[in-house]
Amino acid sequence: MYIRELNTFITVADQGSFLKAAQKLYTTPASVMNQMNKLECLIGAKLLVRTNQGTSLTAAGHSVYRDAKQMIDFAENAVKKAQRIADSERNQIRIGTSILRPCKRLIDIWNDIDTTNLPFQISVIPFDDDPAGLASVFSTPGKQIDCFIGPCDSVEWQTKYHILVLDHLPCRIAVPRKHRLAGKKVLCWSDLDGENFIIGRRWDSPVLDRMWDDILANHPNINIIDISDRYDTSIFNRCEQMNYLMGTLDIWADIHPALVTLPMDWTYEIPYGIICKPTDRTPCERSADSKKASAKSVTDFVEAIRNAVNPNSSSYA
Repeated sequence: MYIRELNTFITVADQGSFLKAAQKLYTTPASVMNQMNKLECLIGAKLLVRTNQGTSLTAAGHSVYRDAKQMIDFAENAVKKAQRIADSERNQIRIGTSILRPCKRLIDIWNDIDTTNLPFQISVIPFDDDPAGLASVFSTPGKQIDCFIGPCDSVEWQTKYHILVLDHLPCRIAVPRKHRLAGKKVLCWSDLDGENFIIGRRWDSPVLDRMWDDILANHPNINIIDISDRYDTSIFNRCEQMNYLMGTLDIWADIHPALVTLPMDWTYEIPYGIICKPTDRTPCERSADSKKASAKSVTDFVEAIRNAVNPNSSSYA
């Protein structure tokens, strides 16, 4: 940030001789003398009075000494400030949030952790639950996201992303408030006979695939309504408008005011956890070193969450 000769000049002025300055700088007196000759040549003024007893400053030397110290202090502060900003950016964790995948539980877990020695800064980034939004959740320009929390048993996601399972959520049934079953406390399979039932798409969730197989093999009177993509808010609207039943989770109980969420007499549970972009998919505009630092920060953040929730669990994969 500043020329080496200025730093040497200040050392000479403080020590009062080339020999003492050389000892301070771990170099030779000849090297110090050459640097001072070069500096005086660059400035075009005599800065030092050389005598057998040592060195002293000329009037010009006193002026350069004062200004050089300020320049060096300013440069060092500029470097420290830049490093703090860079560290802040490297340690910033950008958590995605949406209507169906709200970040509240992840934030609640983080707030319960002693973060004294964890230098992370949390940013919340909104994204859409529609197919296009989910497909580009980790690559939307201007909305880079490091992770989000939600149902995470998608076979496609398991091959593309890193996932840390935090919990298993029981599958529920969403029922329109005007439906004949809305007043029941708990539903059973016979309640669903003759009903239209929306389930998540086939061949992507092992849990939902088992549910599909169960219904097709053992409950033929239930009419499965197939959907081509993952849930978004339009599915909840469709359920209410068509008076359909729909597989759901407790975390979605407040999505639609005209639907009630009821427990079902079955054992199906959906894995729920943190979905992270893989380390080789960091934003392309970052430098190689920043990519590595960012990936490490995200990994450390997820490890902190894992240790808080289940210290004995394996690392996320």
